Amino acid sequence: MEQETGGCRQASITRTTKETDITVALKLDGTGKSDIRTGIGFFDHMLEGFSRHGLFDLTVQVKGDLQVDGHHTVEDTGIVLGQAIAQAIGDKNGIRRYGFFILPMDDALALSAVDLCGRPYFEFECDFPTPMIGELDSQLIREFFYAVSYSAAMNLHLKMMSGLNSHHMAEAMFKSFAKALDMAVGRDERIDGVLSTKGSL
Repeated sequence: MEQETGGCRQASITRTTKETDITVALKLDGTGKSDIRTGIGFFDHMLEGFSRHGLFDLTVQVKGDLQVDGHHTVEDTGIVLGQAIAQAIGDKNGIRRYGFFILPMDDALALSAVDLCGRPYFEFECDFPTPMIGELDSQLIREFFYAVSYSAAMNLHLKMMSGLNSHHMAEAMFKSFAKALDMAVGRDERIDGVLSTKGSL
């Protein structure tokens, strides 16, 4: 359920499996404060950027089987973050529902579009030029966003419109997603109930 404190929409979720132990706390109406510890430095950096540029307060604590590789850690973090997003949004009354943003970072230009429709769908167009970005397998960026979109039941399109440097490309993608999500969860006083002709999302 949505948890509101002083009008702030927030959620805290813990998920434990044989592969990972993850706690995510998210406040949608925050100021961009974060405390991220996943065990993968570059992944921490991306989540910190997501928090700061979306103005979400975010805590992520992960203990994963990094002795195997980073796959379970990254994918499962996406699952829990998606669940936290859905729980924090709550009944979707009064929110804009749609969000989009095109964000440049040096050579990279990333497009993100979000529909909080309750029907998960995911499109991803990006070919990173390097297999690793720091300690993060670049293939896992797609797995992370896929997990977020399906756990949050959102329609998410991510497209890298240009880019040469893997670090810049990944960072532009995380930040553009943050800005698009911030728009989509934003409230509009003109919206009565949910933004749908069906009357529900």
